[in-house]
Amino acid sequence: MGGERTVSVTGASGYIGSFLVKRLLQRGYHVRATVRDPGNQKKVKHLLELANASTHLSLWKAELAEEGGYDDAIQGCQGVFHVAAPVELINQSQDGEEEIESTTLNGILSIMRSCSKAKTVKRLVYTSTTGTITVQPQPPAVSEFTEDLWSDIDLCYQHKMYGWMYVVAKTIAEKAAWKYAEENGIDMVTVHPSLVLGPFITPYTNISIDAAISLYTTGIASLKKLNGFSAVHVDDVCNAHIYLFENPLAKGRYICSSHGVNIFEIAHSLSLKYPDRNIPTQFEGLDEAQKIIPCSSKKLMDLGFEFAHKKKDTSDLCVETIESYRERASCDPKSMMVSALSSSQA
Repeated sequence: MGGERTVSVTGASGYIGSFLVKRLLQRGYHVRATVRDPGNQKKVKHLLELANASTHLSLWKAELAEEGGYDDAIQGCQGVFHVAAPVELINQSQDGEEEIESTTLNGILSIMRSCSKAKTVKRLVYTSTTGTITVQPQPPAVSEFTEDLWSDIDLCYQHKMYGWMYVVAKTIAEKAAWKYAEENGIDMVTVHPSLVLGPFITPYTNISIDAAISLYTTGIASLKKLNGFSAVHVDDVCNAHIYLFENPLAKGRYICSSHGVNIFEIAHSLSLKYPDRNIPTQFEGLDEAQKIIPCSSKKLMDLGFEFAHKKKDTSDLCVETIESYRERASCDPKSMMVSALSSSQA
């Protein structure tokens, strides 16, 4: 994408956002990181302490629900990475159309309008999710999930499965984003990570981190809900974002996924790794032989991207998350008590 090196990252203080900022700074980019409150040291300190942050990082106040709130941060940028998302919707069980419209839908459209105004943005990389792909009639009539599929919104409203409101929000928003991109000449690619695992640099946990450490912390409910899902290492997710921004041939939607989540296999491995934790290895109501339909990253790999962590077991990814948790909990136990809700739209 040429020699221009100024980009904006929304949701920069969150799990994926902060790791993406870290990788961009390491590669010499000047990063404009948008956060809700740049003055909240507890939520931005981990960004300011990153290598090259003193010379290549600036913090900008912006919120998804505020029209035009991203204008200043995006003006003059050659690239925009839209990572911010209302993750609190994952744990909501009631209809939330107002939240879906005010944050997820209006948020992406507001950011795209800011890109149009700037006239400098060469590409928008939008962090979607495999959730916009994998909700299909059961059993799915496919052997793998690909970018050609869209999740069935009516099915979400009918069954109200775990995380259904988040799936609805992201699906509606992504479809609207593609429509805007086509009508307004925005060069956009979307990245669709599955469950993101691995180390984190935030001072708090989020939903995917909580799932990864749940067997270790004995709060197994969250990982049980995700049994049979696909997963990916956070580092691969962030490197894929940058790869798709820089590659002039990138076009359309890209699944970013490399592992399957089998709670029985993960639990067995973790019980050996942490024998003092009495990690359970049997889970009532779950099928140990459940078939996992993979999310195919063939399109991404055909473009030339290589997964650095593909050869690891899913349990290895959980161990990396657990070790990050142990390190941070030993330094500041109170910070690990902050719920995922506090980091939503960060």
